[in-house]
Order: sequence, then structure tokens, then C-alpha cells
Amino acid sequence: MTFIVRDLDRMQEILTTVLDAKMVYDSGPETFSLSRERFFLVGEGAEPIWMATMEGDPLPTRTYNHIAFKIDDAEYERYLERICELGLEVREGRSRVEGEGRSIYFYDDDNHMFELHTGTINDRLKRYAEGG
Repeated sequence: MTFIVRDLDRMQEILTTVLDAKMVYDSGPETFSLSRERFFLVGEGAEPIWMATMEGDPLPTRTYNHIAFKIDDAEYERYLERICELGLEVREGRSRVEGEGRSIYFYDDDNHMFELHTGTINDRLKRYAEGG
């Protein structure tokens, strides 16, 4: 996934602080793509998520379009603290049914929304199948 951002350094701070991302490439002034870029790996194991950031104009507006990452429920407050320490806007989450998990929604400086969610799709489908 690629995010277009005004400030590569600020986005690096967000990704490394909140998601424990590891930067693996920085184009510097040389570009092989459309603009300066940095690559990050998020997650552990054999298949971490590859995230790219490219310098450019931010999204003009904020929407509910977002990317979600799984976090452990025990780490919920720690992640929320990291987000708040960076001065990022936390958006109130949608109402949830018990057993579905908890979410933290937040925006970066370029109007991208992220979600950190404590549940899994299997948790959600099981809870929805149980009904009201």
C-alpha cells in the first residue's frame, strides 16, 4: 500500500511510533518512481506488510475510507497513548456490539484514516451470527 504525504519525515514518525514500522528504503533525492519515497515493513513474521510513502499533495478531505491493523486488547491503551503523544486526531469509533472488539480510529496529517482493532474477522462474524 502506498500513501501520498506532504512530509516524509512526519509520516515516518507516525508509522514507526504507532505501528512499530521499520524503514527499509529511502530514495533520498534520487527517484525511481514519481517522487521521493520511503518503504516500511509493518508486522512480524515471514510476510510483513510493505508500506510505501511518496512525497506529494495530501488528500483534500477526510473520509471513512481506512486501513485497519490488528492489535492485542491488552495493548489498546498503549497504542492510544502513542497516537495522542503525536498529536494525531482520534475519531470517535462507531457503536459496537459486545464481543466484536474495540477500535481506535485516527487520522494522519494528510487525511488518511487508520484503525487499530482488537478483534478478528472471525470474532466479528461469530458475534454477528449470534444476533442481537
